[in-house]
Amino acid sequence: MIVLGIDTSCDDTSIAVYDSSKNTVLSNIVSSQHQFHLPFGGVVPEIAARKHAENIDIVFEEALKVAGIKVKDIELITVTRAPGLLPALLVGLTFGKGIAYCLNIPFKGVHHIEAHVFSPFIGSTPPEVFLALVVSGGHTLLILVEGLGKYRVIGKTLDDAVGEAYDKVAKMLGLGYPGGPIIDRIFKSYSGEYLELPKPKVPGFNYSFSGLKTAVRRLVEKGYPAEQIAASFQKTAIEYLVGKLKKALKEFNVKDIAVSGGVSANSLLREKLLELQEEGYRVHLPKMEYTSDNGAMVAYVGFKRFLLEGEDPLTLNAVARLGL
Repeated sequence: MIVLGIDTSCDDTSIAVYDSSKNTVLSNIVSSQHQFHLPFGGVVPEIAARKHAENIDIVFEEALKVAGIKVKDIELITVTRAPGLLPALLVGLTFGKGIAYCLNIPFKGVHHIEAHVFSPFIGSTPPEVFLALVVSGGHTLLILVEGLGKYRVIGKTLDDAVGEAYDKVAKMLGLGYPGGPIIDRIFKSYSGEYLELPKPKVPGFNYSFSGLKTAVRRLVEKGYPAEQIAASFQKTAIEYLVGKLKKALKEFNVKDIAVSGGVSANSLLREKLLELQEEGYRVHLPKMEYTSDNGAMVAYVGFKRFLLEGEDPLTLNAVARLGL
């Protein structure tokens, strides 16, 4: 089956073509809006929706061209319908419904977090049970996965997502937006001493990044160099993420780990995960092009959901917040 996957949940317009018979992504086109949100230091929902509306036709045509297919070849439409920025979600959802209606083919709404959870397994087969860590600009979740649709959220952030904390720290330091890649580049080239930053003491497997941000602000006020603060923040934040992950692996006696979302591209996080692999754990990471929001993961999970549940009605609406 030829599946079209559409994601407009935040500030990237992405459309992919997935061939389910070969478990292969034929194309995955992403149009970034970073330059338009840069002056604001974060995503502006109204600007995001407007840019999605302007770009989605172009991205769609490019996805078909790269995949080498015609519109009539599409057999299933899959679209992110929750969670995300409501004005942005509506652009992709409306576009997808229009194609499904015109071609008289099935339509399936997809949960954005579920798509991230399974993104490391595009082109392969997921294990029966695994621990998923979803880390992005909008989400920090630790999930025990026992199959498609069988989830137990064992940990989540009580305030900012880790990616959001990166953006805010970068803004404090005057480094630009998005903060994650900028701070990671600084960390990789930094060779000095690290500053002591607190790791929030939150019970269980939940996370908190508000105290860490406050500590960074105090260091900024004391005049420490931006590079030293940025590198120290990354070291502390990643050690904090992995520390909770290691505790959960032991608590639930799980050997497979899937880490996804934009922060899964972080060099230090990947280094720490390789250390876990050396300890006998099986670490599953998405390809770099599937770490940020993308249509490929939507098509992959949407197809799996379609097989399990059938199609959704075209009256299905977008939802800004929706649990797994």
